[in-house]
Amino acid sequence: MTNSDTITDQVFDVESIRKDFPILQTKVYGKPLIYLDNAATTQKPLQVLQTLEKYYTEYNSNVHRGVHLLSQQATEAYEAARKKIAAFINAKHDHEVIFTKGTTNSINLVAYTYGRKFLKEGDEVLISAMEHHSNIVPWQIICEEKNAVLKVIPIDEAGELQMNEFDKLLTPKVKIVAVTYVSNSLGTVNPVREIIAKAHALNIPVLLDGAQAVQHMPLDVQELDVDFLAFSGHKMYGPTGIGILYGKEKWLNDMPPYEGGGDMISHVTFAKTTYNELPFKFEAGTPDISGAIALGSAVDYIQQAGIHAIQQWEEELIAYAYDKLAAIPSLRFIGDARHRAGAISFLIGNIHPFDTGEILDKQSIAVRTGHHCTQPLMELFHIPGTVRASFACYNTKAEVDELVRAIEKAKRMLE
Repeated sequence: MTNSDTITDQVFDVESIRKDFPILQTKVYGKPLIYLDNAATTQKPLQVLQTLEKYYTEYNSNVHRGVHLLSQQATEAYEAARKKIAAFINAKHDHEVIFTKGTTNSINLVAYTYGRKFLKEGDEVLISAMEHHSNIVPWQIICEEKNAVLKVIPIDEAGELQMNEFDKLLTPKVKIVAVTYVSNSLGTVNPVREIIAKAHALNIPVLLDGAQAVQHMPLDVQELDVDFLAFSGHKMYGPTGIGILYGKEKWLNDMPPYEGGGDMISHVTFAKTTYNELPFKFEAGTPDISGAIALGSAVDYIQQAGIHAIQQWEEELIAYAYDKLAAIPSLRFIGDARHRAGAISFLIGNIHPFDTGEILDKQSIAVRTGHHCTQPLMELFHIPGTVRASFACYNTKAEVDELVRAIEKAKRMLE
């Protein structure tokens, strides 16, 4: 399956999908687990778990450095995973795919290396008001170092970007735009094609935080024409500690290395070091080999299920959940975007989200409560945090019904 397949090419069988995830058989407080914290991390299918086990039990070895058989097998599997991921996002070149520790590491890499090379005093970096801390703090650090200015695209009460304000903020002073594709707190899907087109009209590159997008919808970096894309393996059914930075070849070649060490060098003397070619220039030291290979397996799993089929099922599921939750008296949504994916955030009356989360947990329902690493966004809404239910391909309408019943019980207990 490829991203070009149509929805009608596959029928999505959620019950069959659920059998692939062993943890979904777990019981919490004697009841079947209902896992609705997928924006924080997804569960792992057997295919991914078996890939990890196979690496460590059959060909565990370092990559790119050995002539012996195990090293060659590990290297082949590692680079095959890179090719799978490049194909999944339709990168023009495999070497535009850099293995990192995750979205946070990927954004820090760009902020530090791009910022060192291209930012100067008085320049501006443009982000949005709904960014995760990992797409705020790295830019604050480099802006402070370079005496540059961090500007913020405001949002409206529905949790959507105010694009008229974006147009005003997008001036030649801006040297990079860094925005999330999908808000981890609100589920808002941002108009990234419009953002990229307008930025490129002024020759301004764009970084997309795709951590909440790649597992929910087809994503084609060439069609988007995006300059940088960051995402994490653990949010797309892969292991923790592995992620991806996609960057256009021209930018990655122009940016200095992020870290120094083994594998990122071509030749080292005490007088001078020359750097390796892409992608190795940005992969210093021994990488998370098993994680990279297993992330390739997670991509295989998504492709087999069908990313279009996943998107269709999840959109149907979220629409169902939204309607059911909207019928609960005193429940109010935080963010009410016209186009959403992955997550729904809400509060119940004046009940603190932590209290709601604890009651739901006792009913075997795992949700996330708090500020979701978006404290500035919570301040805009004048709230301490939200209850966030976030969905994956293995969630069901029956689980939504159980969530509604659990919220109604929490209301009776706490109001």
